[in-house]
Amino acid sequence: MKSTRDEERLQSAHYDEIAREYDRHYSDETSERYREQFVNGPMTEGIDLNGRDVLEPMCGSGSTAQYLLSKGAHLSGLDISPALMQTFKEKWPEATAICGSILDTGLPDESFDAVFVVGGLHHVQPHLDPAIDEIYRILRPGGYFCFAEPHARSFPDTVRRLWYRVDRLFERNEEAIDVDDIKSKNGARFDFITTRYAGNLAYLLVYNSMVFRIPLRWKRVYAPPLLAAEAAINRVLRRGISCFVVCQWRKKPALGAAQHLEH
Repeated sequence: MKSTRDEERLQSAHYDEIAREYDRHYSDETSERYREQFVNGPMTEGIDLNGRDVLEPMCGSGSTAQYLLSKGAHLSGLDISPALMQTFKEKWPEATAICGSILDTGLPDESFDAVFVVGGLHHVQPHLDPAIDEIYRILRPGGYFCFAEPHARSFPDTVRRLWYRVDRLFERNEEAIDVDDIKSKNGARFDFITTRYAGNLAYLLVYNSMVFRIPLRWKRVYAPPLLAAEAAINRVLRRGISCFVVCQWRKKPALGAAQHLEH
């Protein structure tokens, strides 16, 4: 049986191997448009990040960095892959790059006003609970924990689990998060502000073009109509057929110690 350290070492090597292709597909113009419209906006809605200390764990090459920096955040990125963190440093010199594990960051208690995770939590299975414990520890009272992740208990997740078994792009431990389960475990520590289910055609063929091995030149052609279709379908989309969930949580403040981050 592999130890947690062994699992993380394998995952680090895996993402070092695919780092270049990952950055090409998830940092191109169409993916950035997708994230800004369907992920970043909903995830940060109502939160004033100007001058705030923000951590993006499992940040990869920094796909959300530009957005967070544009909001005035003092940004730190953390990832277990040295190759991806080198790219992060080169792309975002104004941010702080930390190569390490979300399970044991070594960062001080209550050192961040907000933590944003985009597509990283489903990579730490079966250690999701310790990862959330660490995020809780480094958040200041009243600080925000916001994330966008593939979620369990849906038809897309059924297909995803079958795909995980045969596609070498995925590590064996990857597993969609169970929102109901983690809420039941964290109700005493966080207030659950919003839970939004989304993701359909553009999520699959624009945002996840790497998974389907779609050439970027093709993606630029079909992305505009699929982005428009995504917006329309999301208005009527239900949990059972959605691809991902966007959540805003807030660390319950100690008496008299609330951090006022709203507009």
